[in-house]
Amino acid sequence: MSGPNPGPIESDLEIARGVTLRPIEAVAGDLGLDPTDIAPHGEGVAKLTTEAVRSATEGDADGTVVLVTGMTPTPKGEGKTVTTVGLGQALAELGERPAIAIREPSLGPVFGIKGGAAGGGYSQVLPMESINLHFTGDIHAVTAAHDFLAAALDNHVHHGNELDVDVRRVTWPRALDVNDRALRETVVGLGGPTGSVPRENEFVITAASELMAVVGLAADLEDLQERIGRIVLAYDTDGDPVTPADLGVTGAVTALLRDALRPNLVQTNEGVPAFVHGGPFANIAHGTNTLVADRVGASLADFLVTEAGFGADLGAEKFAHVLARQGIVPDVGVVVASVRAVKRHGLEMWPTDFDALDDPDPEAVRVGAANLRHHVGIVESFGIPAVVAINVFPDDDEADLAALEDAIAETSVPVARSTVFQEGGSGGTDLARHVLTAAEADREFELLYDLDAPIREKIMTVAREVYGADGVEFVDGAGDDIDRAADHGYDDLPLCLSKTPYSLSDDASATGVPTDWTLTVREVTPSAGAGFLVVKTADVMTMPGLPSEPAAEDVTVDADGNVTGLF
Repeated sequence: MSGPNPGPIESDLEIARGVTLRPIEAVAGDLGLDPTDIAPHGEGVAKLTTEAVRSATEGDADGTVVLVTGMTPTPKGEGKTVTTVGLGQALAELGERPAIAIREPSLGPVFGIKGGAAGGGYSQVLPMESINLHFTGDIHAVTAAHDFLAAALDNHVHHGNELDVDVRRVTWPRALDVNDRALRETVVGLGGPTGSVPRENEFVITAASELMAVVGLAADLEDLQERIGRIVLAYDTDGDPVTPADLGVTGAVTALLRDALRPNLVQTNEGVPAFVHGGPFANIAHGTNTLVADRVGASLADFLVTEAGFGADLGAEKFAHVLARQGIVPDVGVVVASVRAVKRHGLEMWPTDFDALDDPDPEAVRVGAANLRHHVGIVESFGIPAVVAINVFPDDDEADLAALEDAIAETSVPVARSTVFQEGGSGGTDLARHVLTAAEADREFELLYDLDAPIREKIMTVAREVYGADGVEFVDGAGDDIDRAADHGYDDLPLCLSKTPYSLSDDASATGVPTDWTLTVREVTPSAGAGFLVVKTADVMTMPGLPSEPAAEDVTVDADGNVTGLF
């Protein structure tokens, strides 16, 4: 059982260290930027200046926007990031001027179960150690700003509580960029004359902070400050929202996030410009890099290859209804698939047994491809031409790969194998050619719901048109949440639906394309600063825990300061 390419023997880290980085000024030059337009942050890393961002985004973004999304994944993921990086390299190999844009890695997954998050093999963003460890400090800035808001709110209550904050209805948690299950439920304040009012609280991982989503969607510093001012921190005894604007601290929080709003510029293995910026959760938020980075990339490059989290049901849908409303409209959608993912659906497997998925089973591939076709249909429902990328793993069986190609060939959607992990840009040129052709096709982008539609109607539309549900049931006070959101003026916001990424339904064990089911909505909460409503179908884990054998146990530093064990 072998695939068409043997794959690299070296680890991702070894491959990364074998690359001679281009001067970051030269990478910036590929985008038409001068050395004065960037502020270096160590070897191979720079932030764009505020002036450069303003200049790049003051006009229309004329570049072709390629959105990389996927089918319903396995828990290990199917390679959207490596495909994003590799496709950018492949476009450059064909003579185009691309840039890519992906999210910043969180220390939680890096030290937890996932390991590094900068692509892989010969399709990485570099320098990978820097990107995975602290990077330019953006995530730490969000952590500090988030916790300052928590401190300011508790301080206001301690010093007389003029806003009449109901301490039983404080909704703003604390944040930390590590996995720590012990902080999921906490008590803050010990009372007494010098302590704050005791109350229950919790920590979320920084990627789950609404401030991360705010940074991700802010157009500029002025917009950032306005969004911060709208965040709902708590409710007063009359049930009205209490915000940072009410506390008078929006300026201070904006100052903490000033530099975090500036995009980070790095490069791929093959020297293609790459923006690594922002990192909102793909579940309770929109799950993409920043709007600013996308706007800069689409303005300065001929092709911007950007990525949305999870499958098209969560990623592409949110990109369309949240990001595209702010001007970043996809011209092409690349749906990433893998043999193991379609096989899981064909075998109706949950939980995922990765050892069993190694066994060749072309029939399971053919059956499971229905899930992939559904995700392609989601992309096309927005009027976006779709291309399927089969991310080839080194040990994929040829018969399985051929069965997957045949299953897609039954439609009119172009499909290409991608071996960018093993071969870099040269392994993605067939995919890139399909993307170039699709980019020339006539399209008419359309949204599935209007912002002025009632909240329940918007939820119903996504449930039926995207997930394939028969209807929606509102339980556990979700109906009251919706009425309250409307009363507070949040009924004209787009939605971020939160559900399992491992099924088109809200049941992770329901594989393939589930039918005859009802979406259960349990809670609806405003992310007023980010500018959307979070619609939860289940409890959402916003503070992960470490596994029994954390990835951090493999990480160490030698006497010369070289980090090992990230991959």
